[in-house]
This record gives sequence, C-alpha cells and structure tokens, in this order.
Amino acid sequence: MAETYAPRAAVQARPAAGSAVLDVVVPVYNEEADLGPCVRRLHAHLTAHFPYPFRITVADNASVDGTPAVARALADELPGVGVLRLDEKGRGRALRAAWSASPAPVLAYMDVDLSTDLAALLPLVAPLISGHSDLAIGTRLARTSRVVRGAKREVISRGYNLLLRGALAARFSDAQCGFKAIRADVAAGLLPLVRDTGWFFDTELLVLAQRAGLRIHEVPVDWVDDPDSRVDIVATALADLRGIGRLGRALATGALPLAQLRAQLGRGPLSAPPARMPAGLPRQLVRFAAVGVASTLAYLLLFLLARGPLGAQPANLLALLLTAVANTAANRRLTFGVSGRRHAGRHHLQGLLAFALGLALTSGSLAALHAAITTPNRALELTVLTTANLAATALRFLLLRLAMHHRR
Repeated sequence: MAETYAPRAAVQARPAAGSAVLDVVVPVYNEEADLGPCVRRLHAHLTAHFPYPFRITVADNASVDGTPAVARALADELPGVGVLRLDEKGRGRALRAAWSASPAPVLAYMDVDLSTDLAALLPLVAPLISGHSDLAIGTRLARTSRVVRGAKREVISRGYNLLLRGALAARFSDAQCGFKAIRADVAAGLLPLVRDTGWFFDTELLVLAQRAGLRIHEVPVDWVDDPDSRVDIVATALADLRGIGRLGRALATGALPLAQLRAQLGRGPLSAPPARMPAGLPRQLVRFAAVGVASTLAYLLLFLLARGPLGAQPANLLALLLTAVANTAANRRLTFGVSGRRHAGRHHLQGLLAFALGLALTSGSLAALHAAITTPNRALELTVLTTANLAATALRFLLLRLAMHHRR
C-alpha cells in the first residue's frame, strides 16, 4: 500500500491578537524621495484589500541620504510599519535579515518603485497562506501579463531567463521580478544555503527551492518599468553570470544538501490510486472486436483472392497492408472517438507499426507452416493465419490505445 503524506499546514486564518500573517519587506538604498509614497500606497492597499493582519518592514541597507529618517517617520505615522537598518549594502542581505527576524508565517517583498500592480499581491500570497504552495513569484513573461518597458530591458530579461533554463534547468519563468513571497518555515530551511547577498539572491533561492521539490506558484502581473531605475545593468549581469557559474558547480559536485532539503521541506509522493479499469475500456474492447472481426474477414477474403496469382507471402502482404490502413481509420473513428485530420498522419504511422508487427507474425507463421509441410492445404493456411492475426490484433489494440487514447 502506498504511503500517504499530510499536506503542508495552512496559516491560521484568525491569528493571535496583534500578530501579522504577512510581512511585506521593502528593501531600499538611498530612496528618500520614493520611500514615503511607496509605503503609504502599499499600506492603504493592504488596509483596504488584504483580509489578514499585516506588517510592512522597510529594510534600509546602508543608505547614506535621508532614507533612514523617512523610514522612521513612516513607522511613527503608520501602524504596522517597522524599520530594519543594516550597515552593509545588498538587496539579498537586506531580505535575509528582514525575513529571518520576522515573526510572520508568510513573507514577501516588493521593489520600492511599485512597478508591479498591487492587485496581484493577494493572489501572490493566498496559496502560501492556504498551504497549497511554498513560494510565489510574480511573472512578467506569462501570456496574460501586461508589461510596459523598453526593448533593451525586455531582451535582457528574456535572455537571462532562457540562460537559467539552459544552465540550471530552471522551470520558473521570471527570476528577476521584484515581487515574491515565501512561507517562513520554508525560508528558515533555504536561507542558510543561499550565499548571494545581491541581485542573484532571488535566482539562487528559487533554484534551491525547485531542486528541493517545493511548489512555486506563479502569478501573471501588470508591470510598468520605472524609468528612474538605478540598477547598474552591466554590473548586475556580470554578478548574475558569476552566480550562475558558482551555483552550477555546487549542484554538479553535490556540494548542496539537496536530499536533506527534499526530505525536510519537499512534498512526499502521492498515494497510488486504487487499481481500476481504464475509462472507456469495456466499450472500446467491444468496438475494437467488431472492427477486428470485419478486418479479419476482409483480410482472409483478400488473401484468398490474391493467393493464386501472387503466391502465399505476397498475398499475405497485400491483404494485411490494405486491411491495416482501413482498420486504423475505423478504430480511430469508431473505437477511440477521434475525428478530423488532427494527428491523423501520426495515428496511421503507428497503425503501420502495428501492421509491421502483424506482418512479422503472419509471415513467420506461414514460413514455419511451409517449412513443416511442403504443400499445406488452404484450410490449414487460413487456420494458421487466423491464429497469428488474432495475436497481431491484440498487439494492435494496445498500440492504438496508447496512441489514440481519447475521451469522447
């Protein structure tokens, strides 16, 4: 009997008084102009639209302008706003410190420019609160995402994510979008293994989560590029390439404890369903048998007609080929409920594979018969061919069902 595993626990919908379910971290460096409007807008949105207690943490990583004073003023002005001051730069360093110190069960972060529409925040964190997913990311590369940005940034973003897929086998679509969330219990297991303290932090965290078997939820977002972005694209790209190389080596050499991570954080295998007959199988067997009887009769008739002028083996080849094509077409429509031209060529190729197997069985049977008896009579030939054809029919059914399994 298959072992079953309990799902990850959901966050309590009614937490203790004063405790936040969500902590949104806003990492900043020299953002005295944008920080106030950002936090006030975020606070207003969460107050109006987020159904759980929340907090906002401004993670100031070594700003040298008036950002610390603005952050302290916001904390005094708005309930649920806190400030974390770091002495060193690095977005990854700021997120690690803020997430590690937060008591909230769900942790998120967003860039101070609020390029991402805040309407996506609740869809981002809801699967984490419910226990369905472990991490969540906003993606600008989904078909339903709406993005306004220049061609240069578009090419760089898509190129970077393609590079991740090729170099690190990443299955998530957008590693760089500054709009992510993680469960606190998952963060506690992953953060000690993330070495990057800068912009590669997100990518490293996501790759480790994927390799640990965690579920990453993706939310299409509306995103408008900030024309005043101060990110040094060249320096960031070089740092990302170094990070990809370092992480790739660690994965290739087994330096990361992925097995322990998977055992600690990953989801166990699903229970095997109870054995049952495949859907539609009884009806398909009846219809296949009817088509098979008609095909066998047509095959025997064609063999008898061609046996005299062509000989046994050529007559068998001709009769089997004609009935195989007709059999595939009939089973495609009547047995498996497939109509139209979609995949018809592939289905007929697979039907011809079944024909080749049938030809091998029937030709081999004929050859064995003629080796044993120099001049067998027609009745004995038909008996041997019928038996071989029945075996070929069973193989045909299995092959066609695999190729054309289709619910009407």
